[in-house]
Amino acid sequence: MQANFFARKRRNSFIYYVLLILATVAAITITDYNVVKGFTSIPKAAEWAFQNFYPNEKAMKKLPAIMDSLIETVLVSIAATTVASIFALLFAILGSNTTGVGGVVSLISRSIATLFRNIDVAAWSMILLFSFGQSVMTGYFALFFGSFGFLTRAFIESIDEVSNSSVEALRATGASYFSIIFQSVIPSSIPQLLSWILFMVETNIRQATLIGILTGTGIGFLFSLYYKSLNYSSASLVVLVIVAAIMLIEAISNYVRRVIL
Repeated sequence: MQANFFARKRRNSFIYYVLLILATVAAITITDYNVVKGFTSIPKAAEWAFQNFYPNEKAMKKLPAIMDSLIETVLVSIAATTVASIFALLFAILGSNTTGVGGVVSLISRSIATLFRNIDVAAWSMILLFSFGQSVMTGYFALFFGSFGFLTRAFIESIDEVSNSSVEALRATGASYFSIIFQSVIPSSIPQLLSWILFMVETNIRQATLIGILTGTGIGFLFSLYYKSLNYSSASLVVLVIVAAIMLIEAISNYVRRVIL
């Protein structure tokens, strides 16, 4: 019986590997992608980057403008994440198995969170371009909707994992619904909730750079502008500033987690 189980598992794994290989070969054939040329071109690309993609003295004069765009990108990311976290907490409380009111309300809360979470931020940017055009609002709402969906799902799981026993204890004493929420659920879940918010801030700052290329705003737009005008020195300075900012924000986020959580 056990031998048949493992034999069936090996056969299924073999079939999946064969299907994966066939799908890969079909994709390469249909797109006429030259795998050998792709890998052999990597050294040439690296050589070109070392020869052309570095900031020079002329590019350094653009540093103040680049820093202004970086600050705008970071602030928009933080604002979108924090506001989305407030709405996400409300929907998570309504959708949680522990604190939810159940029935249609919980179903609607979870469905909205699933819908927003499964639409990528880049897709939100393209959708919102029709309404707001290339503006800061497009990037802000794209990050807001993406953060809202992700955080709602994460908050629901955090509340369900942490608060179940304390909620049952308070219910046994006859505590009201809002007393349970504000005296048990939120205090016991706050470390996990803050951790998710910090994670989302980091993620949004990374994504905001790519969204800026689509929406024509922030530091992503500056990179696109310099790159399309063949100003590789300034474009490389933008990349270095983005990498430094992401590393700094990650270090701050880790420090906050250690101190507060």
